[in-house]
Amino acid sequence: MGPSYRVPFRRRREGKTNYRRRLRLLLSRKPRVVVRRSNKYLKIQLVSADKHGDNTLVAVMSSELSHYGYEGGKNNCPCAYLTGLLFGKRALEADFTEGVLDIGRYTPAHGSNVYAALKGALDSGMRIPFDQGVFPPEERISGEHIAAYTEDPSIINMVRAIKEKIIKEVGEEKGEEKKKEAQAE
Repeated sequence: MGPSYRVPFRRRREGKTNYRRRLRLLLSRKPRVVVRRSNKYLKIQLVSADKHGDNTLVAVMSSELSHYGYEGGKNNCPCAYLTGLLFGKRALEADFTEGVLDIGRYTPAHGSNVYAALKGALDSGMRIPFDQGVFPPEERISGEHIAAYTEDPSIINMVRAIKEKIIKEVGEEKGEEKKKEAQAE
C-alpha cells in the first residue's frame, strides 16, 4: 500500500500559486493583467495562457518612468498609477483592449498600489472588470500625500506633467505608425 495523502504541486507548496484562482482567471478566456510588486519596483504584464505555458504580450516596469522624467520612488501610489497608464497605452497600441486583473497571492487591500495601477490602465482606455470602491483616493494618486510629507509641492506638478507626456507621446507613436502604413500602401 502506498501513502494515504497527496503531495500538493510544488508552486502551491512554495506559496506561489493559488490554482483555484488561476483556473477561474483562465476560464474567462481573456488575457490577464498581472500586477506584481517587489520592494523597489512594480511590474505590470499582459499575459495570455496557452497549453504550452503563459505568453507575455506586453510588459512595463516602474523603472521605465525615469525615461519620462519621473524622479520619485518607483513603488509608491503615483508611480503605480503612471505605470498602469503607460501599460494601458502600450497594450492599446498593441491592439489589446481588455483583460482580467490578476494580483496573485497578494491580499486585496482597498486603496493599495495594485489598484492604483489598475486605475491607470483603466484611464488609458482598457476594459478591465473592477469595483469602484477599491481605488485609492485621488489625493494619493496625484502625490499630494508625498508633497505634504516632504513639503515640496513640485511633486504634484511632476506627476501631472508625466501623465500628460505619457498620453501625448504614446498617441504620437501610434499616429506615426499609421502614417508609415499609409505611405507604404
